[in-house]
Amino acid sequence: MSMRKRSKPGLKRLRQTVATARIAACAIVAATSLCAAAMADPGVQFKDQQGRDITLKKPAERVVTIPIPAASTFIAIDGKTDRLVGMHERSKTAIMDGILGKIFPKAKDIPSDIVGKGFAPNVEAILAVRPDLVFQWANLGDEVVKPMTNAGLTVATFNYGTEELSQGWISIMGTVLGRPEKAKALIDWHNAERAVLEKKMAGLPKNKKPRVLFFLRVLSELRVAGDGTYNDFYIGLAGGRNAAKEVTKFKVVNAEQVVAWNPDVILLTAHEHKSRPEDVYNNPVFAGLSAVKNKRVYKVPLGGYRWDPPSQESPLMWKWLTKVVHPGMLKDDLRAEMVEKYRFIYGHDLTDDEIDSILLLGINKAQANYSQFARK
Repeated sequence: MSMRKRSKPGLKRLRQTVATARIAACAIVAATSLCAAAMADPGVQFKDQQGRDITLKKPAERVVTIPIPAASTFIAIDGKTDRLVGMHERSKTAIMDGILGKIFPKAKDIPSDIVGKGFAPNVEAILAVRPDLVFQWANLGDEVVKPMTNAGLTVATFNYGTEELSQGWISIMGTVLGRPEKAKALIDWHNAERAVLEKKMAGLPKNKKPRVLFFLRVLSELRVAGDGTYNDFYIGLAGGRNAAKEVTKFKVVNAEQVVAWNPDVILLTAHEHKSRPEDVYNNPVFAGLSAVKNKRVYKVPLGGYRWDPPSQESPLMWKWLTKVVHPGMLKDDLRAEMVEKYRFIYGHDLTDDEIDSILLLGINKAQANYSQFARK
């Protein structure tokens, strides 16, 4: 039997039917692919420094930082302030007193009423800024975490005390912000500079390592950094000996104990804003100290954050201290390196006046060998 030719209208209907079927099939495939992609995308996942699993649906858009160094590190990794919606009041003072407020003027407007005494969270104030994530200290216990988690907030915790823990903060923030490459670049820089200094100081005899004493407080009390502190770590890294090695953590001591230690170099924290080398020189009990007789009392610099705790800028602190403890050992130009690293960390080109301000040239200029940091 011969096949009759299909009429043109019939052929047209057949083609439309096939096309419709193809579109439907494509839609099913596309929907299946989207569902698979959604199921395959776990969002942002990481472990905090208590080992707890934290999951966010996407990189955080609104973050509160309670640990004091965390705000400046967060800004450094993100390169802007838009996603930081709350910080500790002491983080704010570092921004206001230092250069970070000039580089990122909007940081001065970020709320800093989110925490009370002893890092206790102001849950009401935190809820008001609607954060996706809150960073809090782990080592202070559940009492500073549970009030927030009980209120439905997502909290990730940090521990304090070592360079490795500090690098953990950087890594976690890089993950949270979707900027792991910036975090890795910062960590790589830290590790490279640490390796250089460790190699430089390897084999340095004990009698060539000056006794260095770090004061966390010198006005209201004499609180020193002992063994197991971050300050103890970088004193050793810079080729010094911690004069307060016999005590652990931060301890209040009396003047007689300081005299017995007889430090060769004294460091004053940037946290105690009003302290000055003169506060040590003018104490008659300290008149016989090696550091006093040789004018080796220094106020620690204040950059994008205070240089004495761990931060994104720590390698600059390590080099500054090495030059203070061992003048002439490092040939690096710290001022030039600061320009290079501030461009890398913050995207900012430092001026000479800004470098002078960070290094506290006005406060430290009369101290021994501080002319090495003056502009050439």
